[in-house]
Amino acid sequence: MFDLDKWKEIWATLRSNRLRTFLTAFGVFWGILMLMAMLGFGSSIKSGSEKQMKGMATNMMFVWGQVTSQAHDGLPPGRNVKFNTDDIDLLRRLPAIEYLAPRLSLGGWQSTNIVSYESKSGTFTIMGDYPELKKIVAFQYDAGRFINDRDITDKRKIAVIGKAVREQLFGPEDNPIGKYIKVGGVYFQIVGITGTLRSGQAGDRDANTIFLPFTTMRNSFNLGNRVHFFALTAKPGTDAQELERQVREALSQHHKIAPTDELAIGSFNMFVMFGKISGFFFVLQLISWLVGGATLFAGVVGVSNIMLITVKERTKEIGVRKALGATPFSIISMVMKESIVLTAIAGLLGITAGVGLLSLAELAIGLMPDSPLGPPTVSLGTVLQAVAVLVVAGAFAGIMPASHAASIKPIEALRAE
Repeated sequence: MFDLDKWKEIWATLRSNRLRTFLTAFGVFWGILMLMAMLGFGSSIKSGSEKQMKGMATNMMFVWGQVTSQAHDGLPPGRNVKFNTDDIDLLRRLPAIEYLAPRLSLGGWQSTNIVSYESKSGTFTIMGDYPELKKIVAFQYDAGRFINDRDITDKRKIAVIGKAVREQLFGPEDNPIGKYIKVGGVYFQIVGITGTLRSGQAGDRDANTIFLPFTTMRNSFNLGNRVHFFALTAKPGTDAQELERQVREALSQHHKIAPTDELAIGSFNMFVMFGKISGFFFVLQLISWLVGGATLFAGVVGVSNIMLITVKERTKEIGVRKALGATPFSIISMVMKESIVLTAIAGLLGITAGVGLLSLAELAIGLMPDSPLGPPTVSLGTVLQAVAVLVVAGAFAGIMPASHAASIKPIEALRAE
């Protein structure tokens, strides 16, 4: 391994036909570059999806009322399902639920309302919430706090505003904490300013939202006993489908909905979505390895064929070596080393090019903050795996040529033209 003369001989052999060596090495180079690019692309999609889901519990579920599609218990189809405060206690008794947050939306989901502070005004989403919401959707706090239990029981007229609300209604030097904003003619005192861990449309919605105590909002705007929708999380170890089944069954019985009516209650189950996404990324990574590996394998086959040609060209030289006492192992070692060196050099250059390509892609994605993609990184473990694949591939490429070289008989080799 440390014989300098042998390494000089290997280098001289590779240099003897530079064009052939380059074309052979390019196949391996391209294969490892494709593998790096595909793994990086897969990690970019994965990190982008994680960025979109950041700040939300992976065991989260939203439930809202829709329109019945089936007649049931003497009631016709086409009824609007409207949740109410009685559903709060009903759902809290379910064993599968860990945190429950009833929610109100002034004017309806994603509706905006005019909010003013002194001479400034803007249109924002107004939500009525319970303190449990912060256990389901994570917020960063730029200042102050979120809604607490005393706000609910005392029906305090307080508000927690998003970052965009602060930027539009207050100057950069103003401290909004303790100030009063007017929502629909009702004044609320600001006790907190939230940032958001989410990005894209969800993050923009958080930044433009004003959070009020659920009970205060219900009384201040005459919403009666309505609950527009529920946000909830499952207890650890609870199956996603079981959670959704329990929630739908309880609400269907309370609102006299047919058990087979799937359209009456709308839901978004992050449990199920997260499982599908995890499965998709596993398949994507598997495909990346298969496609990249197949491209690399094609390059390795090219190396093996070229080494066979090289062995045939050096038949007389190998015969002389064996006639002078070279052992079969030394012949096999010589050919295997040449194959591994050629494959390793081409592969390492491919890895270097792949890292450079991914770095350029990361810079490009960084210039687009709203991009659904994340940084296309490849872990150190993956790089080490690629290096191991290269070594194994080089050895594989040299097996057949080395075996052929070792089988050459000196007397026949010396007769060869």
